[in-house]
Order: sequence, then C-alpha cells, then structure tokens
Amino acid sequence: MTFETSPDQYKHWKLTVDGNVATLAMDVREDAGLRPNDYKLKLNSYDLGVDIELADVLQRLRFEHPEVHSVVLTSLKPRIFCAGANIFMLGTSSHAFKVNFCKFTNETRLGMEDMSAHSGIKFMAAVNGICAGGGYELALACDEILLVDDGSASVGLPETPLLGVLPGTGGLTRVVDKRKVRRDLADDFSTLVEGVRGKRAVDGRFVDAVYPTSKFQDAVARRALELAAMSDRPKSGPGITLGPLSPAIAGDTIAYKYVTGSIDRLKRTCELTISAPGGSEDPPLREMPTTAAQFLAAGDQSWAVRAFRELDDALLRLRLNEPEIGTIILRATGDPAAVLAVDASLDANKADWLVREIISGIRRTLKRVDLTSRSFFALIEPGNAFAGTLFELALAADRVYMIDHPDEANTVQLSVMNGGAYPMSNDLTRLQVRFLGEPDSVGKALTHDGPFDASAALAAGLVFSAPDDIDWDDEVRMAIEARAAFSPDALTGMEANLRFAGPETMETKIFGRLTAWQNWIFQRPNAVGERGALMTYGREGRPTFDFKRT
Repeated sequence: MTFETSPDQYKHWKLTVDGNVATLAMDVREDAGLRPNDYKLKLNSYDLGVDIELADVLQRLRFEHPEVHSVVLTSLKPRIFCAGANIFMLGTSSHAFKVNFCKFTNETRLGMEDMSAHSGIKFMAAVNGICAGGGYELALACDEILLVDDGSASVGLPETPLLGVLPGTGGLTRVVDKRKVRRDLADDFSTLVEGVRGKRAVDGRFVDAVYPTSKFQDAVARRALELAAMSDRPKSGPGITLGPLSPAIAGDTIAYKYVTGSIDRLKRTCELTISAPGGSEDPPLREMPTTAAQFLAAGDQSWAVRAFRELDDALLRLRLNEPEIGTIILRATGDPAAVLAVDASLDANKADWLVREIISGIRRTLKRVDLTSRSFFALIEPGNAFAGTLFELALAADRVYMIDHPDEANTVQLSVMNGGAYPMSNDLTRLQVRFLGEPDSVGKALTHDGPFDASAALAAGLVFSAPDDIDWDDEVRMAIEARAAFSPDALTGMEANLRFAGPETMETKIFGRLTAWQNWIFQRPNAVGERGALMTYGREGRPTFDFKRT
C-alpha cells in the first residue's frame, strides 16, 4: 500500500479553481477501487484509494494554491452526493484494515477542519443529491452545508438501522458537538434509513440552508464568495509544488532523504530515524531559509517541509503494511543547532501563509504519531538531534531513554516551538500533557538556559530513564523485549488512554470512540458474523442479531 499520488493520477476527484474559489467534485469511478474484483464503487461510495486522493488534493490546496480561499465540495453524479464508505469493501476487508481505513478517513476530515481553523480556507458542502453515512460525514467536516430541495436529496447516518455498526468515524460526534443538534433529534435521525430532507433538515440543524433546484447553484456560488472574503490568504500565488518523495525500498529498509525506517521482523520493531537539516546533500547552515521569501524559493525541498512529509508517509506505510511491527524506535541524528535555527526561522515568519502551512504540516504529522497504534520508544544517544521541533517526537513517545555517558556529550534542548506551535488533539502541548500534575514544570523547562544533559533532563522530567553507558544496552534491550511480549490489544488500549490526558475535545472524542467502540463493533458477530449486517447487506436475506446487550 502506498499513500503517494498526484493530480495526473486521480481517478475519483476533479479540482477546478476559479479565482479565490475552488470546486472539488467527487466523481468516483466504479471500476477503480483498490480491489476492483471484490467490489464496485457505486453511487459515489468510497474506499481507501478515494480518501488517499482526497488527502493529497487537500495538501496541494494548502501549499500549491495560496489564491484559494474557499472550497465547494460537491458531486458530479446526478442526484447522488456520496453514499459513504463502500459496504462491500468493508465486508471483505480484514478487521485491521477496516479500523485503519476509518482512522485515515477521519484524519483527512479533521484535516479539512484544520484548514478552516488555521489556513484561512473555508469549506462548503453543496449537497446535490443523496448524502448518507460517510458521505454526510464528509459534509459535516465542512463549515457549512447547503442542500438542494428537489424532493429526493437528503442527509442521513443510516449505519445503525442498515449495517448494525456505529457511525463512528466522526459522524455522531460532529452532529452533536459541532452542529449542536439536540440529543433526541439526533437519536431519531440516526435510526432513519431514508435520512431527512428539506425544511426538516434545516430545522434540526443537520444542514444550514436548502434551495430549490432553480436557485441552488447561484446560492452556492454566492455563499462561496462570501466565505472566501473572510480569508487572510494571499490574493494570488505562487505557491510551492509538492513533488514525489520516491523512497528507496530494499528488503526491510525504506530510505527517504531525511527519514529512514528499518524493520527487524524477529523483534517486531522498526527503527525510524529522522535526520536534522545540514547533511551532505543540504545547503550549509548559513544558506538555510530565514525569511518567508527564502522558504518559498526552497519549495518542497526545505527540510521543514520534506522531512515531515517523509515521516508522515513512513507512518502510514507502517500502519497499513506492517501490522505485526508493534514497537517503533525513534532516533534523531545530526546537528541540533540546525534544528534550532529552523525553529527560529519558522517562529519569526509564522504570520506568512506558507510558513503557517509548514508549521501546520508538522503539527498534523506529530498528531499522526499520537494516533498510531504502535508503541513508541525514543532513544537519545550521543550525536542526537532531539532539539526543538524534533524533541516533540521524543515527547510524543511512550517512553524516552537517554544515555548518561561519562565520556561523550549527550544533550537535548527545547525551543520556542515546544511552547504551543504543535498542540495535540486535546489542544494541549505535549509538555503540558507530560506535566499535567505539575504545570510549573512546563515553564521551567521552556525557560531553561541552554541544553539539558542526561541527568538534568531526568531531573526535569523530560526523559523516563537515563542509564549510564554500562547499563544502557541491557536496559533498552529488556524494555523493548518486554514490550514485545505484551498483548498488542492491551497495549493499544493502554497507550490510547494514556496519551491524551487532560480535557476532551471533539477530536479526542472522535478518536476515543473510533478506537474503542468502532473497533469493538467491527468484531462482533452482529456486524461480521455469518449472518451479520455487514455480511448480508446487499445480499438475499436479513441479518440475524444476538439481542443481548453488552
């Protein structure tokens, strides 16, 4: 499974840009699913391939089209907006694939909401036909929903009555938390196969407005321009083009420019190493971007853009392609001063649209780490580059080990970027989550003068353990071996609960419910048993349920 694509390879989406408004139209090819012999993508239903294209086009809107201020999301299929996730795809997929598919889908939807909150790009769903399940969840991710009133177009979440599963990739949460739909109305809505339409959809807050067919397109165009006028993005380009990453894959090693992943199948581990800028293929430190114009000139080859695109791609490949690799060992190598210099430049230029997108790209990649169901151990050794932005990777790890070597310098250092540039799903920084019970420690760590050596980092609570050079190999080895011996299901539950201490947000609710309830429901006989709802959908006969509540 690869997650790279480009506009010339799209099969399911069509993007047009007219001034400050982009139209992103869904036109799913029935015969172009990831497993075309297993299912057809009828009625604009989608599989992972459709969502991979959507995630790619969203990234390109961010970086390549600064002139785009609002996006109209619609369909080219007559009387069909989107029928949601393809049920036959779900019914023929492994449990692990279903869960990772749902997670990627929701990360992509959250990416749209992130664009609205941080990029100055507003989304409007122009629902021009039946909009059900994941299709309505796609509309819910937009800032506003306009529905055509043609007597048949509707919105609905029919998973409960049709499929015996939870509308768990954000649907229910967005209905009540984002659109503020009353609980009893949401309860009724979620049990209706046919959904709701017209005035009822507006009165219940399921959509923002309805228009007759004769007025629908004009209303969409007018509102799209009004949303675009709210943006602070540039009136015109240029942007930067996102080129291919083209990693080199040899056996169990994948190598990008700045990121390398190496799998040990016997130990069920992957060593994931990210290099600081300033390597042999990079310009010298004095020539690295320090102004917004220089970041623009560097394009997609600047370290802050490329390194985190590579890390994001590596994480997705591990999720889908390597389900038995349970522990990811994080390393950062190179010159920490170069990372701190990049951080200073990002902070100094954060008001610029492109630098804002670069920071947002790093933030979303770090969130991908938080939401990946693998154990993460960060190993900090002499020659490490765990400073500033790269130290966020250590803070994202479940444990951090730092060798206290008597003869070799080994330090870590924070920067201004650790103070709030990269919040987690709970809207707290990783330092705030780490020190939830001792908030004063956050300020002390951020105002510390210079780097921390191993003993100082341990005293400050920035690392879990700091063994000396005699004990280092044994302690790290035993920790990794012990991790591999635990139940992976127990670890997924444990880690997902521990990583998001503090307040709940819509985002943490979505992933908490996805990780727990959708995961559980997808394994129950009522969904995937021989006569379960997913297995009988679209076939002869009705599902057979075990009616005991659990």
